[in-house]
Amino acid sequence: MLTALTLLTLTAAPCAEPPLVATPIKDGDEANRVLREHYVKHEYRIPMRDGVKLYTVAYVPRVQTRRWPVLLLRTPYGVTHGVDNYPDVKTPRVLARFVLSPAALQDGFIFVHQDVRGRLLSEGTFVDVRPRAPKGGTDEATDAFDTVDFLVKHLPANNGHVGVWGVSYPGFYAAQAAIDAHPAVKAVSPQAPVTDWYLGDDFHHNGALFLFDAFGFFSSFGKPRPEPTRKQSWGFAWTEGDAYEFFLKLGPLSEVNRLHFKGEIAFWNDVLAHPNRDAFWKARDPRPHYVSQGPAVLTVGGLYDAEDLWGAVETYKAFQAQSPKADVRLVLGPWRHGGWARTDGDKLGDVSFGWKTSKHYQDTVELPFFRRYLKGCAEPAPFEAYVFESGTNLFTAHDVWPPKGARGTPVYFGPSQRLTSQPPKDAQASDDWLSDPNKPVPYRSKWSLENEGEYMVEDQRFAARRPDVLVYQTPPLEEDVALAGPVEVDVFFSTSSTDADVVVKLIDVSPYDRETPEGAGVRLAGMQQLVRAEVFRGRFRESFEKPTAFTPDEPARVRFTLPDVSHTWRPGHRLMVQVQSSWFPLVDRNPQRFVDPAKATEADFVKATHRLWRDARRPSRVVLPVLRGKLPTSSP
Repeated sequence: MLTALTLLTLTAAPCAEPPLVATPIKDGDEANRVLREHYVKHEYRIPMRDGVKLYTVAYVPRVQTRRWPVLLLRTPYGVTHGVDNYPDVKTPRVLARFVLSPAALQDGFIFVHQDVRGRLLSEGTFVDVRPRAPKGGTDEATDAFDTVDFLVKHLPANNGHVGVWGVSYPGFYAAQAAIDAHPAVKAVSPQAPVTDWYLGDDFHHNGALFLFDAFGFFSSFGKPRPEPTRKQSWGFAWTEGDAYEFFLKLGPLSEVNRLHFKGEIAFWNDVLAHPNRDAFWKARDPRPHYVSQGPAVLTVGGLYDAEDLWGAVETYKAFQAQSPKADVRLVLGPWRHGGWARTDGDKLGDVSFGWKTSKHYQDTVELPFFRRYLKGCAEPAPFEAYVFESGTNLFTAHDVWPPKGARGTPVYFGPSQRLTSQPPKDAQASDDWLSDPNKPVPYRSKWSLENEGEYMVEDQRFAARRPDVLVYQTPPLEEDVALAGPVEVDVFFSTSSTDADVVVKLIDVSPYDRETPEGAGVRLAGMQQLVRAEVFRGRFRESFEKPTAFTPDEPARVRFTLPDVSHTWRPGHRLMVQVQSSWFPLVDRNPQRFVDPAKATEADFVKATHRLWRDARRPSRVVLPVLRGKLPTSSP
């Protein structure tokens, strides 16, 4: 699997300074012991420019004869409070990622963790995805600046160089630290960063509410904190054994407050009050502000991240386009949300990648990046984009992402459930299905109360067998076909009602006549492995700001983009596309009437006949970013 042509070298980069711990640290238990023996913990309450104090802890090497760089993590999820308390090696918290990393501990850094404004022991008022403040105000960029300014002036034995990192929500705070950055900030690494909660991350995709995620997260995270506290509670008392049944019985969105939240979850109320992309959501899109005048930026994401894949790619794009003088990079691996920090990265669900991709990333990309910019060490093989290609199961370095060599290749929906490279010639042709909001298509086959990331690669045969899912596929491929980049959807769609969702799924179908060997990728014969999927709320086909109803039975053009893919379909496999209009309870049920979903009643949920048009005047298609290979040619 590991070849010199595609993978960065595994050799450690040379550095003038010796490591803090000479003997290699073998495992997590030993890392915990080294942390306690070789680092001393400090507590601070760091004042911001408006007087609010943020609770901060620092783990400083006991060796005071050298100067150490700082790795800062700002988080809303809580740090290990108390000067005598150290992170537990068994903790699932991502914030323990570096302080218990054998390589990072051995190398020697000052590790700093901070409760962000308004969370746990920090003072102030917490604001979700806090907008950029007018000049003279405070925001997450100014809080990061003030924090760094305090650290470089007060932390013992620091060398004046700071790196900022974080996964998920902490990734958002890491990216904010690059905006008007403190001169001491030399490198930031937003990892799976929360970005735009309306267009593509976490709680909305293209205007459609990701119900399961939003409800599950804010039922705990959104509870008010009347005063600073060391404690936070997580969990929800489900009344059903399966999320599909729970949310179906729950009914319209208005029932959430009546039955569960009681109006006490402020951000949930904001979500319901702002169904369109208005000023509220635009202020919470950080991308226009992602300009780095100095710090290097390493954005990291998982190709199978069910929460923030879109945010990782969009954060990279924003910094890359707006920071011409900065070193801006992207890493995408075969990981679920935060998988590079919490798993071996060798498999996900029924899909095996054959080797431990997370350790490879940590040892050859992440740590060398921080060593270069915080310690001045040499770095092996700098790159701009380092992306895993599932199917072949190798990382590849690219000059830019998406690769310049990827060519947009249209594939059309044809008769007899075929995908074809030839535009349709029929004067009139379409496929239809009956969509019933009371029997929505499930997003996965497994019964669960946990939104597990495995659904991102789950076998889609359960959906293909439903009458409300359209299925199209190519003949078996004769050669490798590699896709790299975003997938464009361009379909002509009509409904017998006034609103509808469009869900498009890109799938790799394994041959039935053989099983792929263990460790080489897909293992199940005939498996319809999900590669990528996305939803689009049809009312926003013309504008996210001003929704438009469908005219019943009148075709309308619907265009949107599936998040980036990096996958190779092997010879003998088929490329499949499924089209449906519900994806429940991942996505809330569209009433299929042009009403505000937050105000919809049971009577507003109606059955509707949806139709995908595929004729000469209305050639529905997907445009695939083909990097290598050629799709088979067949007549429509």
